[in-house]
Amino acid sequence: MTTQTVALGIGLVSQLLFSSRIVLQWIQSERARRVLVPTLFWQISLVSSFLMIVYGILRHDPVILAAQLISYAIYIRNLQLLGEWAKLNPWFRAGAYVFPVVMLGWFGAGNQHFSLQAMLGSRIPGGVLALGAVGQTIFLLRFVYQWLYSERKGESSLPLSFWVISFVGSLLILIYAGLRQDLVLLIGNSFGTLVYARNIVLLRREQARVTHTTSA
Repeated sequence: MTTQTVALGIGLVSQLLFSSRIVLQWIQSERARRVLVPTLFWQISLVSSFLMIVYGILRHDPVILAAQLISYAIYIRNLQLLGEWAKLNPWFRAGAYVFPVVMLGWFGAGNQHFSLQAMLGSRIPGGVLALGAVGQTIFLLRFVYQWLYSERKGESSLPLSFWVISFVGSLLILIYAGLRQDLVLLIGNSFGTLVYARNIVLLRREQARVTHTTSA
């Protein structure tokens, strides 16, 4: 089995999990007619992000690796804000802290195929890499924004701006994925883009309803 095949398998599993969390959030939001974010959303995100870290290493893609490392930490913080992190199995929590460190250590000391040097030497055109970096930065900023917003409120929350930023970032990543011929990113972001747009519609309707009720 080739490295490319292994990377594709890991990436597809990760995107399947990412998509399942979006479906979960979407279904619950449609039922409530407002945007809801269940705890399981963050738990699935954490596992999926770890797999994408591995995928980024195997693909020699610095854009994916950097974005997922930061997202990983933000997912943990959201579980902490929800009060759910301490409820998880201690071994799982310990593993969640240790595994990324072990992966990066292995990456730093890896062989010619799995090392930082190999990643830096990968032949990704500068313009394509810049596009991917901009897309992932915007996509990542949604969680930085969400994190700061939640810290101010003292609870985990996803405001309208989060979904707008998600939609814009996802579109740019789709273009990057097409240029890189990255099936994993194409599959993961195609469905996500539709859900982000739907959440924007739901939130705007909810805000309009609240405004109408208040004014009445």
